[in-house]
Amino acid sequence: MSITRDITIKARGYLDDDDILLFVGARQAGKTTILKQLASYLEQKNEYVNFLNLEDPDYRQILNQSPKNLFKIYSLDIKKRNFIFIDEVQYLNDPSNFLKYFYDQYGRKIKLLVSGSSAFYIDRKFRDSLAGRKRIFYVKTLSFREFLRFKNENDLSQADFRNIGIADTEKTAIYFYEYMIYGGYPRVVLSTVDEKSEMLAEIAYSYIKKDLYEASIKQDEVFFKLFKILSTQTGNLVNSSELAHTLGVSKTAIDNYLYIMQKSFHIALVRPFYRNIRKELTKMPKAFFLDTGLRNFFTSNFKVFELREDKGALLENAVFRQLLERYVMDEIRFWRTTQGHEIDFVVSDKEAFEVKVRRSGFREGHYSSFYKHYPEVAFNVVSMETGEQDMGKISFLTPWQL
Repeated sequence: MSITRDITIKARGYLDDDDILLFVGARQAGKTTILKQLASYLEQKNEYVNFLNLEDPDYRQILNQSPKNLFKIYSLDIKKRNFIFIDEVQYLNDPSNFLKYFYDQYGRKIKLLVSGSSAFYIDRKFRDSLAGRKRIFYVKTLSFREFLRFKNENDLSQADFRNIGIADTEKTAIYFYEYMIYGGYPRVVLSTVDEKSEMLAEIAYSYIKKDLYEASIKQDEVFFKLFKILSTQTGNLVNSSELAHTLGVSKTAIDNYLYIMQKSFHIALVRPFYRNIRKELTKMPKAFFLDTGLRNFFTSNFKVFELREDKGALLENAVFRQLLERYVMDEIRFWRTTQGHEIDFVVSDKEAFEVKVRRSGFREGHYSSFYKHYPEVAFNVVSMETGEQDMGKISFLTPWQL
């Protein structure tokens, strides 16, 4: 029996409406499992359910000839409501036309729930925006609370991490260390420690290569070298011109690779936060991985946290991943001035988060410039160390408390 994902529960609330439910995310992040969980849920309610995987070339050929050929594959009774699940919809020549046809022609009689592995590929093939016809669910690798459920820690996964005892805090910290090192790909989480690095290698070399093939990338060696560079520079400014010089390709090529990495749900580029202060302006973003396990694979480093030389960068990436559970990508920014003053994350113009491995590494005086310009923004320090949660206007948090 598969473990129910949060997004599965959320999607159940939209089964009765007419929208096409579109699930997009990185390969192996769990989209097929989510579709099957929803299909099973509907079958238990005695709904009419059919499941189609478009990795099968025979089905692709039939449906590429005409959307109407779906009726040749399944005997659908359009007097009743049918739920059609389609995995890997991006393999169709014109997926938007296919989805639009059934939405417009059959309305409530045929409800489509579909998955797509690469938003990049979907962008290029979705000639019609399907505006007003679709609801998109972005499937990320497991959140930390989902990770705990996969570890059979159901009670702990539902706990208020800001109000738990010492024993549960220590247990949570141990799990979070593992989560930072190996990430949240479901298969990786469920595997033994000896298997985790091998599975991450398979994800990197087998499944990312599929993204490259579909994006028509010829220089896959350069693409993987860029992954490695970004993994060792997590949280640093991304200078496309410097990367182009280092890798011996054009800046246009680097920008295209970064675009594909984002659209394939492997990295995110965080933009700077500013409010009309000239000294703050910088156009360069900072890069983070959407899964820390994949990031650690590309650094070739699965050492335990305390023995790592990149503790600060890894923790900052883990904090970014935690923030993504509470905020949409566009709400997460960083602050940096030309004088070198910096805040790791400023979120929704309301909260600032500075990441420190140890609390002792925080010096309040270093952030006076930010306090001066943004006194209304709540300030938080995120550290792996536990203790009192407040010091005057400053809140101290662990990453799992975000």
